[in-house]
Amino acid sequence: MSRNFAQSHFELFGVAPEYRIAAERLEHAYREIQARIHPDRYAHAGDAEKRASLQWTTRVNEAYTTLKDPVRRAAYLLELNGVDCAFESNTAMPAEFLTRQLELRELLDEARIAGDAAALERLEAGLRRDARALESQIERAIDDMHDYAGAAGLVRKLRFLDRLEQDIGAAFEAMEG
Repeated sequence: MSRNFAQSHFELFGVAPEYRIAAERLEHAYREIQARIHPDRYAHAGDAEKRASLQWTTRVNEAYTTLKDPVRRAAYLLELNGVDCAFESNTAMPAEFLTRQLELRELLDEARIAGDAAALERLEAGLRRDARALESQIERAIDDMHDYAGAAGLVRKLRFLDRLEQDIGAAFEAMEG
């Protein structure tokens, strides 16, 4: 457990600090670190070592969760580069984007009320296409152009889509349960 606790999430896993991330490499590094620091390995160690293991496990899990998630990874990268996505305080969005979000929410409500799984699937598929397109734009803005301030608005849009996708998932669960 000799890694630097203050290093960035990217440094922790030995991956480049970019939006475009090698998922397999991240997963491999995560599993490798977890194998070394997992609390079960320190079951018979002293209290200080047990505590350190738990702290590192928490740190590694948080870093992995952040880098694995496209919205969280982008926000973290922007933060590292001095840009706050201001998710809570900056809700300004282009009118056409907000109008589209309202339309999608209405479609979700209609599908949920009707119990229409096929409509939810279509909505989810369209949403995933939109999210992939936004992720590509974020990747270009962050990795290629280093336009962190410009990427912040794209990340806020992606967060809207991510929340809608979560709501679609909840609608599917409610239909099953």
